Amino acid sequence: MHIWVDADACPKVIKEILFRAADRVCIALTLVANSRLQYPESEYINAVRVAAGPDVADAYIVDHAEPGDLAVTADIPLAAGMIEKGGFALNPRGEMYTSDNIRGALSMRNFMDDLRGEGVVTGGPAAFSNTDRQRFANQLDRFLARQLKADA
Repeated sequence: MHIWVDADACPKVIKEILFRAADRVCIALTLVANSRLQYPESEYINAVRVAAGPDVADAYIVDHAEPGDLAVTADIPLAAGMIEKGGFALNPRGEMYTSDNIRGALSMRNFMDDLRGEGVVTGGPAAFSNTDRQRFANQLDRFLARQLKADA
């Protein structure tokens, strides 16, 4: 299993949780972004810099991911691509996307895009909170425990 991080928009605190987890459970983690990233020196952590442009990092992750891999992303189309490929997706607020809920998430995203396209002010997401951080850490721990148990 490999963890892929859509790193351009991933909160720093979430990346720090991921760095600790990768080292703790000895799992490969790759940050993918179109800018230079800082990350701790570790045999399990690396970064890939992709060209600038919409969805370039997302495409890289889906192209290189394998079934069973995890993507950490707030990008719902990327999450859908991972699920379609047999992988998993977790957003930085701790919501695990599954084959059961991804269609609804895509529909809502497309609906909100349509509203914004018509000039409706929809507002953005709530500020990232300590509750979000804790929810993410808990969900990641549960996911890794299930995956490591299944691999044993």
